[in-house]
Amino acid sequence: MADTDYDLVIIGAGPAGLTAGLYAARARLNVLLLEKAAPGGQILITDWIENYPGFPEGLSGYDLAEKMRVQAEKQGLKIETAEVHSLNLSSDIKEIVLKDRSIRTKSLIIASGASPKKLGIGEDKYMGKGISFCATCDAPFFKEKTVVAIGGGDTAVQEAIYLTKFAKKVYLVHRRDELRATKILQERALANDKIEFVWDSVVTGVDGFFGIEGVHVKNVKTNEEKTIKANGCFIWVGILPNTEFLKGSVKTDEFGFIIADTKMKTSVPGVYVAGDVRDTPLRQVSTAVGDGAIAAISAEHYIENF
Repeated sequence: MADTDYDLVIIGAGPAGLTAGLYAARARLNVLLLEKAAPGGQILITDWIENYPGFPEGLSGYDLAEKMRVQAEKQGLKIETAEVHSLNLSSDIKEIVLKDRSIRTKSLIIASGASPKKLGIGEDKYMGKGISFCATCDAPFFKEKTVVAIGGGDTAVQEAIYLTKFAKKVYLVHRRDELRATKILQERALANDKIEFVWDSVVTGVDGFFGIEGVHVKNVKTNEEKTIKANGCFIWVGILPNTEFLKGSVKTDEFGFIIADTKMKTSVPGVYVAGDVRDTPLRQVSTAVGDGAIAAISAEHYIENF
């Protein structure tokens, strides 16, 4: 059989990919982890994580990501900055196509994560001029200003609370009349006098000359429209899988998330998935770590019989 460059290649260095890399490196596989940006994934922009086991006082997303990276590299994991353009999974040897070369591997773990969903309210025009998907990154720019936050899940509520450390007022717009976030986050948000809830409503657009000056809101029950005078708009309404490079090479659900069994096996033998890019009922650091460990062990067993 033709030679390969690696036993295993992992795409994505979030918690799932870093955990898979840790397990694979400890198993002494010839493994490479590819990451197009910085290791850590979405947790890099998470202000504070307090539900990850072993850290009773909590820690920042950056600190957790850095600890994971250091631990994996200490075991011998090689991490390379590179973006995957496409895959060729038509034979036993998998081919990963990068900008400047191709890599051949016996097995593959896709842990490419997911990205924030856009609403089409002017994100491209006002990105960096008032619209943001990351309170941790951009909240300091809105000190003593008024901002609008959109969403009702854990991320939206947690980030809205974080915004109150800087902004003088946070309007939290949610299309329903109750939040979907965990109860403890709801309690904190409802008790925060800097947060005003705008129930049963959606944001239909933003406007402003140099930056955002107003956020247009519509009540979905009464159709009443109003404009909130605000300097910023933070959007947390869901995520989309980072699967552009797949081009139909593995089976996905209707939203593009990769379908897998309990051993993280995809529709293609030797190809596994882990983390937020997977069709899963829960997307948390802890579940991503579990996925990564299972995927690595499954890949190891596959490679043994290659």
